[in-house]
Amino acid sequence: MIIVAIILSAVAYIIGSLSSAIIVCKFLNLPDPRTTGSMNPGATNVLRIGGKTPAIITLAGDMLKGFIPVLVAHLIGISGFFLGLVALSAVLGHIFPIFFNFKGGKGVATALGAFLGLSLIAGIAIITCWVLVAAILRYSSLASIIAALVAPILMLIFANAGYLLPMLMITLLLICGHMENIKRLRSKTESKINF
Repeated sequence: MIIVAIILSAVAYIIGSLSSAIIVCKFLNLPDPRTTGSMNPGATNVLRIGGKTPAIITLAGDMLKGFIPVLVAHLIGISGFFLGLVALSAVLGHIFPIFFNFKGGKGVATALGAFLGLSLIAGIAIITCWVLVAAILRYSSLASIIAALVAPILMLIFANAGYLLPMLMITLLLICGHMENIKRLRSKTESKINF
């Protein structure tokens, strides 16, 4: 089963490497998200570039990249640490995509999808946390940081303790990806979401 988990982790990484933002922008004749706006290939930047519909499609695509590999692994019988490893691999694929010179997005939506695959209850709780912070304070970055911080705790409460190490790695990746946002939040220069 360990070999199967490693193979599924590799597949999850490859799926994660498919950039929904770049694909959506290309099909809809929008500017490349890597060269426009925040220059981040993620749903928030696509919202700025193309509006709600492309952003929703991008968000759904990125979440499915995390959700589907974890769900398949779960259905096959992978559990605990190795299921968490599949989730981590999908997020790593989004952040360091093999198809785009290892320069990807921040991994938030893919992580949220993976969390749903790991535990429906914990995943919904983490997404609810993100939505509430984003809706009230209108900072996507702050919502992502807070959701990343509470994710391991909620997984411990509602899911499997075996997920802890991969969850902590995902949290670290998400926080590191938002270091510039943290600086802007502290200096009060961070852009707010325009719904």
